[in-house]
Amino acid sequence: MSSLTPLLLTPFLGALLVLAVPGNYRVILRALALLTGALTAFQAIALFAGFQGGSAELQFVQQVEWIPSVGLSYHVGVDGLNIGLVLMAALVSFAAICAAWEIERQVKLFYFLLLVMTGGALGAFISLDLFFLYFFNELALVPTFLMLGLWGRGEQKTYATFQITLYLTLGALVALTGLIALYVMSGVNSLDVLVLKAALAEKPLSAQAQTLIFPLLLLGFGTLVGLWPFHSWAAPGYAAAPTSTAMMHAGVLKKVGLYALIRVAWPFMPVGVAEWMPALALLCLGNILYCGWVAMRQRDLALLLGNSSLAHMGFCFLGLASVTVLGITGVVVIMVAHGLLAALSFALNGYLFNRCGTTDMDKLGGLLRQMPFIGTAIIMAFMAGCGLPGFANFPGELSVMFGAWKALPWFVVAAAWGGLIIGGVYMLRAIRSVVHGPAKAEFNHVSDANYWRRLPFLVLLAALLWFGIQPDSLVSRIQPSVVEIVKAAAPAPPVPAAPAAVAAAH
Repeated sequence: MSSLTPLLLTPFLGALLVLAVPGNYRVILRALALLTGALTAFQAIALFAGFQGGSAELQFVQQVEWIPSVGLSYHVGVDGLNIGLVLMAALVSFAAICAAWEIERQVKLFYFLLLVMTGGALGAFISLDLFFLYFFNELALVPTFLMLGLWGRGEQKTYATFQITLYLTLGALVALTGLIALYVMSGVNSLDVLVLKAALAEKPLSAQAQTLIFPLLLLGFGTLVGLWPFHSWAAPGYAAAPTSTAMMHAGVLKKVGLYALIRVAWPFMPVGVAEWMPALALLCLGNILYCGWVAMRQRDLALLLGNSSLAHMGFCFLGLASVTVLGITGVVVIMVAHGLLAALSFALNGYLFNRCGTTDMDKLGGLLRQMPFIGTAIIMAFMAGCGLPGFANFPGELSVMFGAWKALPWFVVAAAWGGLIIGGVYMLRAIRSVVHGPAKAEFNHVSDANYWRRLPFLVLLAALLWFGIQPDSLVSRIQPSVVEIVKAAAPAPPVPAAPAAVAAAH
């Protein structure tokens, strides 16, 4: 049995144990959930440490036939594209479980849904059969809707719940249409990534099929990521969501759409990539510039973080549009870094809301004096969001801009201006508004996080700093797989005629 299967089963078994606890004993339920999250995180760390870099080969592979007549099988494995995402998902899940102390009612149901969401996210990242990738992603999204509706906060909770449900359901249906079209038009009786890769290498999809399927996958999975202009569900949804849900969705589930695009759309449809790259480059500027401007106008910290998260996704789409090894390697690094940073940011936002009763930056201020640990963590997280060297976001964004420079120089200039300058403005303004300035008398009672509640912040900060200081520990694992993706996605140059053939022609 592959070590990936125990990793996948751990959160689901933990969810069943949580359900089996009689009554609503919060201490027991919390202990079970924390134990499950810690075990999942340790397994993911061991997998990452045991992963052999320098090769594009899949590792820890296991395949079991399920329905051979339609080509479905349980097929899991990791390479450079998903090993970092698996680690990130496990760490964020553990931090989200630690941050769920705010839940006081229906605790059993909340932990059950949170663990199911964790299992679904891990299943989507490790699945090499597109049916299971889609199934696990949907399995993880269902708890999101329920948690937002049952434990959400704010006056806009109901509106945000319906909006996020409609957008993500429609995006998932469009993506499903693209996957079905791929299955039908490929003529291959399988949705296994390796089978499709071998078959399409021998007999590629027609140009017409590629230009039809590619936009379905791009718009479908892009909507799940928050690609502009199909992004308006994200910021209100995260602002209304309970802390752990916002951490998991913004940090982890949003990356499944990007991962699916890199795994499927780019290598299988080079003609579609070439046709749609100009449009994607324009759309990514919508994320970077428009969402950045919207973030700069926000006075609610949760909405600022939601729009900032969307702006960071624009860098991912810019790297994909570059179709270069450096650019797409940067995309995967950003996916890991942003997952950690988004989870950290929303965990801090949730802590402020529960301690101060508001995330309105006009009402906050001077909190560094009363909450030195949380205040320092806020400064570090928001500076990481600015792309400060030393944090994992910096090597990712730098790689994307260098990778995209040759093909899309003016887009890189616009992205640098929007991402670095606009991002710096609203992040520094948020730091000034929240932790600096005169202390407010109404927050004299506010206390800093105790040692136990510092754990999720420390875990996420440590990972951000590790991959920022030692980016090669991630890049060396990612790059070989990206090389294979770019070879498949980039149109092959015309082969020059041999001299003898030229002479014969004359």
